Amino acid sequence: MRKPYIADKLKIEKDRDGLSLKMLQEHFKLYEGYVKKSNEIQEKVKSADKSEAQATYSFIGELKRQETFAVNGMKLHETYFAHLSGDGEPKGELVLMIENDFGSLDEWKLEMVATALSARGWAILAFDFRDNALHIYGSDAHNVGAVWGAIPVIVLDVYEHAYIMDYGINRKSYLDAFFKNLDWEYANAIVREYGLAEKHGK
Repeated sequence: MRKPYIADKLKIEKDRDGLSLKMLQEHFKLYEGYVKKSNEIQEKVKSADKSEAQATYSFIGELKRQETFAVNGMKLHETYFAHLSGDGEPKGELVLMIENDFGSLDEWKLEMVATALSARGWAILAFDFRDNALHIYGSDAHNVGAVWGAIPVIVLDVYEHAYIMDYGINRKSYLDAFFKNLDWEYANAIVREYGLAEKHGK
């Protein structure tokens, strides 16, 4: 039997460079809501009438559609918040992987920023097992644009709620703050957890 999801705790206790604690705390409440709704949906799926399932409308169908929104919202926010306790200094095996796949850190950042300015929801550096390489994917919603068989390594939230309290609609300045706080150690921990450096390019 699957266990219910348990929400992480916000580990940030003071303002970050360019990101106020108040904004991060309010944003974190959205994440907690996704955890709650993920559990609620999965409980309702158990008792939903599966015999009425059909593509135009059914209660079970709506539950399954919204499940992907809630669960992806939970997972992406967990990685996003874990990225915000660093010093922004690129380091580790991930840097070598980025330089190999994008040519340089500068070229990678140009594409990452362009994706973040173009997307309505997320810009994600992911390791794709299809070619064992890094790719930057843009997503307009938690359950739109996700690529199967890829591990998010760096996750950047570009929904307006991620920055509007501190920056209004100035997304570019928010992106600068994100990169100043990016925890490369955490990103490298993901690389190590999944053995991505060993798989890279093979």
